[in-house]
Amino acid sequence: MKQKLIAGNWKMNGSLTANEALVHGVQQGLTQALGGKHAQVALCVPAAYLSQVQQLVKGSGIEVGSQDVSAHEQGAYTGEISSAMLKDFAVRYAIVGHSERRQYHAESDATVALKAQRALSAGITPIVCVGETLADREAGKTEEVVKRQLAAVIHTNGHCISEIVVAYEPVWAIGTGRTASPEQAQAVHAVLRAQLKAATSHSDRISILYGGSMNAANAAQLLAQPDIDGGLIGGAALKATDFLAIMAAGSALA
Repeated sequence: MKQKLIAGNWKMNGSLTANEALVHGVQQGLTQALGGKHAQVALCVPAAYLSQVQQLVKGSGIEVGSQDVSAHEQGAYTGEISSAMLKDFAVRYAIVGHSERRQYHAESDATVALKAQRALSAGITPIVCVGETLADREAGKTEEVVKRQLAAVIHTNGHCISEIVVAYEPVWAIGTGRTASPEQAQAVHAVLRAQLKAATSHSDRISILYGGSMNAANAAQLLAQPDIDGGLIGGAALKATDFLAIMAAGSALA
């Protein structure tokens, strides 16, 4: 079984003081949570705090991630942050296509695919988010939607697709307290795994994370599923004890 990747997405939360306390809390409990085993851990933080968090995690093994990246290389795109800029801050991961970006910023599948391409070109691993709304699920369109979203990224990035991370985030389970059952999550992960296998002979390199309200209470059951390789953690990543508990659940399965 591959190492689990546990990535925290702080969303638009944090302050200089709160960030320092949170990162220190995670660092203090890291060794115990991992139980001597290795796991991949990342913190995807607001762009304003990349420099601070880069310094706070130095030497800890925790990677830094961004919550977005521009589809443009450089130029007159006010407010955008390029992959090259992120690379200056030792960013290892960049979330692209999060449902909140798709919903509130009207990001299309094509835009998400370009953002993944920009990240890859800078040596940054894109965490490509896919997922269906409640209306999609109730209409029986879950598989159709997630396969369409992932297909755009595969088509644009070709052989580089083996360098991405995928995160399945059922939109109806994000920040709602509702969570897909382990069986529901595994069913979609299996669909995504098959799609990736058809696209590249190196699909075994690709981690598929679950990103729909994973928390300390349900992490062990979700992470035990054969095609769930880790978690993209929202609210629980803002509490050191909860984030550490999820890490512990992941490392126990390594």
